[in-house]
Amino acid sequence: MPYPRNEYPNIIHHGGASGVTGSCHQLNCDSEHSLLIDCGLFQGQDAADDTFEQLKVQFDLSKIKALLITHVHIDHVGRLPYLIAAGYNGPIYCSKPSALLLPLVLEDALRVGFTRDAKLIEQFKARIDQLLVPLDYKTWHTVIDTPALRTRIKLQRAGHILGSCYFEISVTQQPDHNTRTHNTRIVFSGDLGAPGSALLPAPQSPHHADIVVLESTYGNRRHQSRHDRINRLKAAIEKALQNDGTVIIPAFSIGRTQELLYELEELIHRHSPGGDGKTKPLWKNLQVIVDSPLAAEFTKVYRQLKPYWDDEAQRRLKAGRHPLNFANLYTIGSHDEHQLTVDYLAKTGQPAVVIAASGMAAGGRVMNYLKAMIEDTRHQVLFVGYQAPGTPGHQIQNATPGKDEVALEGKRYRINAGVDSISGYSAHADQKDLVNFIRRMKKWPREVRLIHGDQAARLALKDKIEQAAQAAKQEISVVLAEQSSDSSTNHIYSKSSSQDTRIAG
Repeated sequence: MPYPRNEYPNIIHHGGASGVTGSCHQLNCDSEHSLLIDCGLFQGQDAADDTFEQLKVQFDLSKIKALLITHVHIDHVGRLPYLIAAGYNGPIYCSKPSALLLPLVLEDALRVGFTRDAKLIEQFKARIDQLLVPLDYKTWHTVIDTPALRTRIKLQRAGHILGSCYFEISVTQQPDHNTRTHNTRIVFSGDLGAPGSALLPAPQSPHHADIVVLESTYGNRRHQSRHDRINRLKAAIEKALQNDGTVIIPAFSIGRTQELLYELEELIHRHSPGGDGKTKPLWKNLQVIVDSPLAAEFTKVYRQLKPYWDDEAQRRLKAGRHPLNFANLYTIGSHDEHQLTVDYLAKTGQPAVVIAASGMAAGGRVMNYLKAMIEDTRHQVLFVGYQAPGTPGHQIQNATPGKDEVALEGKRYRINAGVDSISGYSAHADQKDLVNFIRRMKKWPREVRLIHGDQAARLALKDKIEQAAQAAKQEISVVLAEQSSDSSTNHIYSKSSSQDTRIAG
């Protein structure tokens, strides 16, 4: 049965509830103790016209005892500078790999949207370093311990990017000696990865939970298989190479870039002398260019964290291969070197694959490649991840080449280059994976609260989970989370949406 609305624990969504970005969720364990899960940046159509006002942290921090970071993508950590500026001074819990990656992400975020003052940036990074508490996976850690309340957290691998996790949170309440102890188990999924992703093992479902706060980014879509996506990647590259063109891949500096390098190393190995396929001239001279200093730094950290790679990647290493540091790989450092590379590739038709941020073509060095090449039919733009509505990437992805235009940094360009998308490279679980995350739990939750997706994705996923519950004879409430005003709460077992449906077996 649902608890009364004034009971704890309850959840407030400060972002990432009915949108895809800005993830920030407050778990109130009792009237005096809360946890904050992620504090991310709003992007694309989720970003308000008054961006600065939206970035400000205006909710009460006095009862927040800890911040839990699921992973270091900017839509999950990008408001951290504003959180610190607002006065947050508590611990920041994350995985050990995330603790190594987070300073790089935040330094870049600070330079782009906060300040270019090197001294201020170093002071902020030093402050973050003081607050960071890196944790091991699969181990319970107590974060709140009072006579009336004990809250523990456990990190489980999420398979989204290196260091990503989902949190199991155990909230045990014992208000007084005359009241029976009550425990509530809550899971915050963060972003879950797709099975078959390069480098990372697939996420495993928790044993049980009372509530699961579940992402739904791809709640209405299915990905291509890994075999299909590698073939699509191969075909897109060969098409551009045959046209004496460049393949431009907008990709986020962390996660997607490293996964692409891993797959490209496989294709080059397969078509090189001694590989398991025939040598192809097109591939022999192919250059793979990572044009992002930040991506290069992340790739170095990925190499340092080889113990966290999956079994397949470990086998490649033992065979003497270097999935993230192969002979055809080049990295671009300075801005001058970047501009020379853009000009050279635009003019010469040198066989190349360029991976450059940002992943949604909303800024960064990829913009110069697009401006120089998108009107030239020789080249190919290849999208390998989600393109949020309102971003240039979304406009290009949905354009008709030869007819439509896109605005890039204030100027309009006709899209003559080829445009293709490979959904299988998404770092997010698809609809089937998300349903399986619930289905494979030994004890199903009483409630699944859907976040981090647009309305169509959440509605479709809600329907699929309800169908799965009906087939399994499970009683479950599927709720579409709503972003709350700072003073409101949504009890975790309450019906917070008119579209909530209870499934009885």
